Amino acid sequence: MKLAISGTYSVGKTLTTMAVAHLTGLPRSSALTMRELLPISVPGKTLEECTAAEIIMLITRRNQGRAVNESHLPDGFVSDGSSLHEWCYGTVRVLVGINPNESVHLDTIEMTDEIRFYAEVMRQIGVPARQHAKASYDAFVHLPIEFPLVADGHRPVNERFRALADEMLLKQLDELGIPVHIVGGTVPERLEKILEIFDFRPVMSVDEAIERAEADYALIDTTGELDRERAVITA
Repeated sequence: MKLAISGTYSVGKTLTTMAVAHLTGLPRSSALTMRELLPISVPGKTLEECTAAEIIMLITRRNQGRAVNESHLPDGFVSDGSSLHEWCYGTVRVLVGINPNESVHLDTIEMTDEIRFYAEVMRQIGVPARQHAKASYDAFVHLPIEFPLVADGHRPVNERFRALADEMLLKQLDELGIPVHIVGGTVPERLEKILEIFDFRPVMSVDEAIERAEADYALIDTTGELDRERAVITA
């Protein structure tokens, strides 16, 4: 089974993916985060400060890493996100601006030549992103928006961005005809539903899978991209 855990920012994809991996024995696949990519891709900048061209490069680089990771797991995996995610996030920026928080109070975004070119590039990036999703994932578990956005100062997004991205993800899955199951609730409730939907045979209890996932999650380095770069320079 090649299963993708879908959903927009701050819906619990990473913890849920970790728990599903422990519960089922499926290896977990993921891509480098923007925090990890920014210091090696656009040193000295936060995601909020990136240009349209830099956003395109980051999307391409993240999807490249995701595809490589998945190619090493031919017998199945559970993926934290999918090839559709970065593309959808990038495409929504056509509607809300390259930095969504700068335009949060605006009804419309001025379609400059830069934005028009960016929009066309994103349409083209969507071709391989959609093809990869169709060829690579057997099914999606989509986590709906149930919790407020985590204001960590790292991601220049807001509730409008989240809602638009969530809508676009579901629209793409519907158009591609990939089976998608919307699974909400607490983490234990999510895991029980996923076991039932896919008839997985658990390799441990739900409680143990969550405990292990929480331990994994606690090890994630949430250091900001600029602090990471400073640490490398001073090391």
